[in-house]
Amino acid sequence: MAVRIEKVDATTVVTIDRPEAMNAVDAATAQALEDAVRTFDADDAARALVLTGAGGKAFCAGADLKALNLMARPGAEEAGPMGISRLEVSKPTIAAIGGYCYAGGLELACWCDFRIADETSTFGVLNRRWGVPLIDGGTQRLPRIVGLGNALYLIETGVRIDVATALRMGLVQEVVPAGNHVERALELATHLAAYPQASLAADRTSALAADGIEAEAKRGEATLADLDMVAGLERFRTGDRPAPPSGGSAP
Repeated sequence: MAVRIEKVDATTVVTIDRPEAMNAVDAATAQALEDAVRTFDADDAARALVLTGAGGKAFCAGADLKALNLMARPGAEEAGPMGISRLEVSKPTIAAIGGYCYAGGLELACWCDFRIADETSTFGVLNRRWGVPLIDGGTQRLPRIVGLGNALYLIETGVRIDVATALRMGLVQEVVPAGNHVERALELATHLAAYPQASLAADRTSALAADGIEAEAKRGEATLADLDMVAGLERFRTGDRPAPPSGGSAP
């Protein structure tokens, strides 16, 4: 299975399980993510969700550009190409990040309420190099999380940043030793699950109330036929990996 689901007390752990592809999301994975999140949201016994990636090297490297059929997946318009980015859930969600968190994977991390990352983690809008747009909430959620200047820095340059820079920007909320990200996320989820739920849910909903996900989708999807993107994807398939700008030492 491309996605594993585990229940730990009142927490649902959803693991993207394609380590051979750095947990890149193809259509089957996107569908499995959608199914897992919808099931979690409908489960009254589940009070928090932890989203993570298998294998220790990547949280998620983004969409699988070698199998770019995410928009053709039934339900993609409603739920989002990566499976969950346009879904609204009623309970807390935590991203537990270890290793690569790039492109659509960064968008999945930003879909979560907050992010716990281990010291090996790196982040970036690396899809910029191939002309692939952010259509899973990145243009809306990232500025709200890190501020407009930091968001545009990441979005426009495609720079890769380390976890210390991500922490300074506010992209991640805690940094933990290598391999401890899921354990720490579960610890926090257990605390959230133990709190009185009505006020927590109300405050969370109020904080998340407004965004422009639909507008982003319309603008971004209109660029999917762009010839520069088609050429960029062909370069990717042939192994071309243009380097992003050096740097990323400060927000």
